[in-house]
Amino acid sequence: MIIYKSSEEIEKMRRSSKIVAETLQYLIREIKAGVKTIELDKMAEDYVHGKGAEPAFKGYRGFPNTICTSINEEVVHGIPSKRELKEGDIISIDLGVFCDGYYGDAAVTIGVEKISQQAKKLLEITEKALYLGIEKAKEGNYLSDISHTIQTVAENNSFSVVKAFVGHGIGAKLHEAPQIPNFGPPGHGPKLKEGMVLAIEPMVNMGGSSVDVLEDNWTVVTSDRKLSAHFEHTIAITKNGSEILTQV
Repeated sequence: MIIYKSSEEIEKMRRSSKIVAETLQYLIREIKAGVKTIELDKMAEDYVHGKGAEPAFKGYRGFPNTICTSINEEVVHGIPSKRELKEGDIISIDLGVFCDGYYGDAAVTIGVEKISQQAKKLLEITEKALYLGIEKAKEGNYLSDISHTIQTVAENNSFSVVKAFVGHGIGAKLHEAPQIPNFGPPGHGPKLKEGMVLAIEPMVNMGGSSVDVLEDNWTVVTSDRKLSAHFEHTIAITKNGSEILTQV
């Protein structure tokens, strides 16, 4: 069941989402060769706590950390560790925050210093797919209009979208209905209405769309071990279109 949010609830989600956005901006400035992902995790947790909020992922279904750090062929749910970033890597940082009874959730993929042109294009296209998908998130459209747009942008640039993992509704729970695939024909699924709050998150691969889950039961990698990028925003559907809540 889709839970529609009141203006008061969306205002609370603005707060949690703002903390997500500010934390990600802080972490982006710290990304460089030699930094360990566990160090980024500690920075994120301290920052979130400093804002009077709680990390949403830590302890969620047993996840051990504040952020997901997914490097190169890792798609999502990478666990922070003592692994050091190297120049040429790309890293997805995914963060959720719980504040005043509501969640915010966002992700960004960043290149570590100088990256290849192919990697740069992958990041640009994945982010473009996110924003063009968000443009479809308005009253009167259908949920799959978002999905279809993301898939079209990726595949028109010779990339593929991950089909095993999807975006989601968000509110008083981290994951709510509806699920938001990054693929499919337009004009299907629930009609978009004011008060819906969605976490839209394209996961785009340089190679094929299939993925595997590693032995840690969390880290998702591309089956062909080619690069993957992940971008996400929490957005609210209003009378005037979509408002990106997780944007500084």
